[in-house]
Amino acid sequence: MSGVEVVTFGCRLNAYESEVIRARAAEDGLADAVVFNTCAVTGEAVRQARQAIRKARRERPGAKLIVTGCAAQIDPAAFAGMAEVDLVLGNAEKSAPGAYAPQAAPARVRVNDIMSVRETAGHLIDGLKDRARAYVEVQNGCDHRCTFCVIPYGRGNSRSAAAGEIVEQVRRLAAQGYREVVLTGVDITSWGADLPGAPTLGQLVARILRLVPELERLRLSSIDAAEIDPDLLRCLAEQPRLAPYLHLSLQAGDDMILKRMKRRHSRADALQLAAEVRAVRPDVAFGADLIAGFPTETEAMFENTLRLVEEAGLSFLHVFPFSPRPGTPAARMPQLPRTVVKDRARRLREAGEAALARHLDRQAGRTLDALVERPGVARAADFTEVAFVGEARVGEIAPFTVTGHDGKRALAQLKVLEAA
Repeated sequence: MSGVEVVTFGCRLNAYESEVIRARAAEDGLADAVVFNTCAVTGEAVRQARQAIRKARRERPGAKLIVTGCAAQIDPAAFAGMAEVDLVLGNAEKSAPGAYAPQAAPARVRVNDIMSVRETAGHLIDGLKDRARAYVEVQNGCDHRCTFCVIPYGRGNSRSAAAGEIVEQVRRLAAQGYREVVLTGVDITSWGADLPGAPTLGQLVARILRLVPELERLRLSSIDAAEIDPDLLRCLAEQPRLAPYLHLSLQAGDDMILKRMKRRHSRADALQLAAEVRAVRPDVAFGADLIAGFPTETEAMFENTLRLVEEAGLSFLHVFPFSPRPGTPAARMPQLPRTVVKDRARRLREAGEAALARHLDRQAGRTLDALVERPGVARAADFTEVAFVGEARVGEIAPFTVTGHDGKRALAQLKVLEAA
């Protein structure tokens, strides 16, 4: 094997940027290499990256191993210290022209101060390899400093892509045949705050849907519950092409823990948001990120988070057992025993499984228009995964009649439309 392999860890934004890396590597003439686009959101993500690097060296002894992404940006020395690694690139460097070109006197570590980066989306790409939907990076970085999070130190401060560039890219993707486009970033609800006139994410969504009428479905990635603007709420109410699914960055359901996390919303805010969106878009479904076992969390505090799952009507949970990240304020707080953290994560996941089953129960007998992701598997607008019987082309949106579920996804038949 002498080609370039890109190994991706972490979020959708990383998946997008891995395609940028793939394109840059080809332009720069890189060959026989493995690029690791790392994640730093948990210690486990970093451990998995290091393990994958060691495995790659055993399997491809002659290949050039390059490490980039958030973990490399935050702690370049840790990866430079691995004998298996040939080059460490920062997040700003990984998509720069010439980053992968041979250099006369190559520096083994090329990682600059991410906080000094002011531009984003200088590397718009037209589609993603082997994916049914396309992602568009509208924003990067984060201005907030949650006490558990290292991501701002890997991504830098928030910066937005210009609306005109975003609309043009969405138009190109729709012209290529993509039926669904996902707007992604680190903190997409902060999009526009650094642009002239401070436009909102809702205004951007409305503009895309107005100017690219051929796009069948627009989806948002994870959003901050503290920042949903009136224009976005209006789009959810009035624009059926905006997917009725919001993945909320909630993290906890107890006010004291939210305060110690330095989150900007309260428990009541989360419940009010869910109620407001559901009132204007009854078919909406909610996902959420939740952390179990945050430092100082009592059983009563954890119960508040557990109850939030049902009270807010959440259907899709991403549960993270708290993992202290070096250098963050939360790492210096009184830690809970790991057995307690793991047990609470298990209980929260079980609540998530029950919530998903309730959501799937409601789908029985319905017809869902779902995007075919791979043979036999599709994804509905409200994020319901559909396992189906019938022939449908990957990348198309097709109607499916739900016959039941297996606890994790809806079971369905491809609906045959009668000829007019």
